[in-house]
Amino acid sequence: MTKSFGDFRYMTFDVVGTLIDFEGGLVDTLAAIAREAGVAFDGEQALNLYRSARYMPDVQHFPDDLVRVYGVIAPKLGLPAGESHGRRLRDAVKDWRPFPDSAAALARLAKRYKLIAMTNAQRWAFEHFARALGNPFYAGFTVDDTGTEKPDPRFFEQVFAFVEKDGGSRDQILHVAQSQYHDIGISRRLGLTNCWIQRRHAQPGYGGTIEPENFTEPDFHFTSMAGLADAVESSLAA
Repeated sequence: MTKSFGDFRYMTFDVVGTLIDFEGGLVDTLAAIAREAGVAFDGEQALNLYRSARYMPDVQHFPDDLVRVYGVIAPKLGLPAGESHGRRLRDAVKDWRPFPDSAAALARLAKRYKLIAMTNAQRWAFEHFARALGNPFYAGFTVDDTGTEKPDPRFFEQVFAFVEKDGGSRDQILHVAQSQYHDIGISRRLGLTNCWIQRRHAQPGYGGTIEPENFTEPDFHFTSMAGLADAVESSLAA
């Protein structure tokens, strides 16, 4: 039986792709490089190439890995070679913006829950993201803190340990994310209640996020963070 919003004390969040528009940020920088080079550019093609490059065996931690990724995808996109362009792509991450509804929705949710960030990004990037979101988090876990990336269960287990030390339990967590591969599937297997924020609801495919082997039907499903915040407030006011 699906829990109600009043059953939770914590909300855990994927950050990049759920709260921060990583596809928009990535495409904007690549498009700018393409314009300067005078070459045509296809954003969806770039995202598809990015997705493949990010899951190669020699992958490094994100977003430092964007320097390597640029070297892989640039020739296929007709973009100029050179590590300086890769560094430009990486450094632009600090200016990636939240989705328009993210900060306001988090501020509303923070009135009722302890919000915990769970991101595969490095801490230097997360600190920029958190500031852009209005610093709403009670705690934040990054790849630097956990030593691993979602969907590795060990990432989640470290968050569970933190919640238990805080006097809570995993039964009181609602995990919120857009990635079926990194978050929704594994959260279900670990017994969490989950909420899928389907950011690409108006677009085909999975964009820059790896496609899951199997689709997981979420406990809650919204196409925006605003939709989640509205549903919470409506439920708890009833």
